[in-house]
Amino acid sequence: MEKKRVLFISQEITPYLPESEMSVKSRFLPQGIQEKGREIRTFMPRYGNVNERRNQLHEVIRLSGMNLVINDADHPLIIKVASIQAARMQVYFIDNEDYFHRKEILRDKKGKEFEDNDERAVFFARGVLETVIKLRWAPDLIHCHGWLASLVPLYIKRAYRDDPLFSNSKVVYSVYNENFKNSLSPNTKRNAMLEGVTDDDLRLLDEPTYQNMSKIGIEYADAVIQGSEQINPDLAAFIQAKEKLFLDYQSEDTYIDAYNDLYDQVM
Repeated sequence: MEKKRVLFISQEITPYLPESEMSVKSRFLPQGIQEKGREIRTFMPRYGNVNERRNQLHEVIRLSGMNLVINDADHPLIIKVASIQAARMQVYFIDNEDYFHRKEILRDKKGKEFEDNDERAVFFARGVLETVIKLRWAPDLIHCHGWLASLVPLYIKRAYRDDPLFSNSKVVYSVYNENFKNSLSPNTKRNAMLEGVTDDDLRLLDEPTYQNMSKIGIEYADAVIQGSEQINPDLAAFIQAKEKLFLDYQSEDTYIDAYNDLYDQVM
């Protein structure tokens, strides 16, 4: 029997970024799932504070070179890769000078969210999916971690649903304790629009908040995981109302087995 394929899309992964609940899970979960006999691919953004020399990143020329049009401008998609030798695992990086070369992740030095975070989320989601198409690697399951990956479930179910590579893909979305002070750009809904996506699909973005973007991830996922012990109460209520297949918070000792069991249920 062929190995099931799991695609991990994460906002942050250690050791490329400092340790956090999300970055640690996004580092050890793919390794654990691979050790259980799955085939994996892992993606994250190439933020400006990722040390390319120390982590031995290099560009994958055959995957780079595409332009993605966002907010009426062309943005070159650059793909880099690095290896975590101890895990026998590669990490692919979505890179773009306009969106990801600043030294901070989602906020500036004063703690204010970047005004173009909506465009960065669109670029990241589309960049990953276009690269997977170039790899000709059809995932059975896609596991998205963090707010920045929240558009992936929608795009899989709408914009990419006729692509044979994704026609059977199921999507899991992990919700973490991410707190934001400001709203997204007023243009978020327009920037997130793709062929195959309707105005109604993005109705939540009539009010362009980070929480509403996460609600889109929840709404279009096949299953939802509570990645942090505490999450935004509004998101918790939204998950409950949707009656999705749901996995509650899991401890460090149990999460890999619990997530793997959930994958079996979803696939």
